[in-house]
Amino acid sequence: MNTQQSIYGLTRDQLAAWLLAHGHRKGRAELLWESLYRKRLTTFEDMDEVHSDCLRLVEEHFAVETLGEHVRQESVDGTIKFLFRLQDGNLIETVLMRHKFGLSVCVTTQVGCNIGCSFCASGLLKKSRDLTSGEIVEQVMKVQLHLDRQGKDERVTHIVVMGIGEPFDNYDHVTDFLRVIQDPKGLAIGPRHITVSTSGLADKIVEFADSDLQVNLAISLHAPNNELRTRIMKINRAIPLEKLMAAIDYYLSKTRRRLTIEYILLKDVNDGTEQALELAELLGERFVNVNLIPYNPVDEHGQYQRSEHGSVLAFYDVLKKQGLSVSVRLEHGADIDAACGQLRSKQLSR
Repeated sequence: MNTQQSIYGLTRDQLAAWLLAHGHRKGRAELLWESLYRKRLTTFEDMDEVHSDCLRLVEEHFAVETLGEHVRQESVDGTIKFLFRLQDGNLIETVLMRHKFGLSVCVTTQVGCNIGCSFCASGLLKKSRDLTSGEIVEQVMKVQLHLDRQGKDERVTHIVVMGIGEPFDNYDHVTDFLRVIQDPKGLAIGPRHITVSTSGLADKIVEFADSDLQVNLAISLHAPNNELRTRIMKINRAIPLEKLMAAIDYYLSKTRRRLTIEYILLKDVNDGTEQALELAELLGERFVNVNLIPYNPVDEHGQYQRSEHGSVLAFYDVLKKQGLSVSVRLEHGADIDAACGQLRSKQLSR
């Protein structure tokens, strides 16, 4: 496999600027872009509408394929989990999920994770490096190419940046990725169909609010007070709730867009009526939706169990009665390694 930089890492403007700097017209960038994203060609030699001199130059510096499929798991509900091998041998996960509203892809942004949430399989292996924007884009392209091969004329319509890693710890590459997938002449995935999830890097939340990206933002909260959140999410030691809520308030005032609060329910840890009332008090009348997430148990985190169905419903009812917008996340891929990072962790342990 090639070890060059992925061409998917360039926005359309960056690609045009690169070609201009190397003596080629902007129009060749448009043809190259169309070959990549509309025709979805995976070798430069097949891009016969692009001038041969231009293709030779690009091929010297960039690669179309930098990810190889290592393992694929398919669920009875149509969910597909891909384990991709990077050029350096590292493994990452990407997930295709089928919804009534379309096809959603969950992408990974880092090799491993340093956030250290005590319930999460993603953090079982510490971060070794960030993914490049090209490696993140290519995850989406690999899934789309898989769909193309099925011959059903299906396309990826939604993106969630909720895979392995903390997206805002890889901010520049993630934001370049977002610009590439939104490009109207490329994948054309609208900002309202894209959600980025962060564990709460307050400074980056503020920076994200000031950007022009206009995509949805989700905050992994998982606890209504500092004591409990610090116990299950070590990031809270550095960024306590007071600082996080201030960043959330800035985001809401700047964007005027609804924010998603993600809350994984852990049996007898954070799923009681007391925690529900405390969460409602913390959030107050902010323009948010609380997304309650049933926990997928991870063998290595045996201290946590899935909340009982009745507890989930009771937690939901308390929040609703307190006037909050609430939903319960639909589960996907329950019969495969559903937890984020679980498939990768199992493969590496083998």
